[in-house]
Amino acid sequence: MRSTVDPDVLEWLLEGDPAVRWRVLRELTDAAERTVTTQRKRVATEGWGARLLAVQNDDGGWGDGVYSPKWTSTTYTLLRLLWLGLPPGHPGALRGCERLWEWQARWRTPEMCIVSMLIRITAYFGYDTPRLDGVVDCLLDHQLDDGGWNCAARPGEKAKHSSFHTSVMALEAFEAYGGRVDRAVPRRGREFFLDHRLFRSHRTGGVAIRASTRFPAFPEWHFDVMRGLEYFAGASEVRDERLGDAIQVVRDARRRDGRWPTYAQYPGRHWFQLEPSGASRWNTARALRVLTWWDRA
Repeated sequence: MRSTVDPDVLEWLLEGDPAVRWRVLRELTDAAERTVTTQRKRVATEGWGARLLAVQNDDGGWGDGVYSPKWTSTTYTLLRLLWLGLPPGHPGALRGCERLWEWQARWRTPEMCIVSMLIRITAYFGYDTPRLDGVVDCLLDHQLDDGGWNCAARPGEKAKHSSFHTSVMALEAFEAYGGRVDRAVPRRGREFFLDHRLFRSHRTGGVAIRASTRFPAFPEWHFDVMRGLEYFAGASEVRDERLGDAIQVVRDARRRDGRWPTYAQYPGRHWFQLEPSGASRWNTARALRVLTWWDRA
């Protein structure tokens, strides 16, 4: 094993849900790709992922709507399955994507946060639709002068300051999509965050969003420090010292036992609580992945 993680913590992590195990094996050990793939496939048949797939509606959606009510709608359930690592191409996820695109055809004035979610989910799961490129173009057209995005902005409106929430979702969408997007687009988006040291106000230098220093298991549409660092860890092999403050936020959240805590979910109905209060395998795996990337970059 190449991990520098405390052996007791590593053993504890590998006793967790398949969604934790496959990520830990991939990110923190020298496990063979075949071993990682085997664990990842279990997301569909065991634990948290299987529980979400079990409540899928007969029509392929989830809950009582496509985007709302939050957080049991088709959109947010597919995001959960994406975060858990359900393998691309899963039939249940593809049926859910079909419901999203039926809904997309009825859009009038789409919000860029929802556009970003649609792109990310579609690209990640590999749902084939010729309309995807047009939606990507829409997101490209909404990039603001400061490099980010804002749900409230419209094409040609360049004076509005970007939103941390919308910008991180747009960057995640382009990362999943890949394709023909000019590399300058996500690079400018990353500079927006780097100019803010990821989470700081451009006016005061303080924490821009008070809740961004807590890390619910599923961030939903919200930006937080962990989510931002996870994006950078996946998109860049080079660390930028402007992220140092954010890294320290993650380090400071560590418990004395070397684990990270659970955080309350966002208000509203959820399918189930991922973990009880106390030490969180899910957040510990996320934090160690980010810190491992930082220390080795």
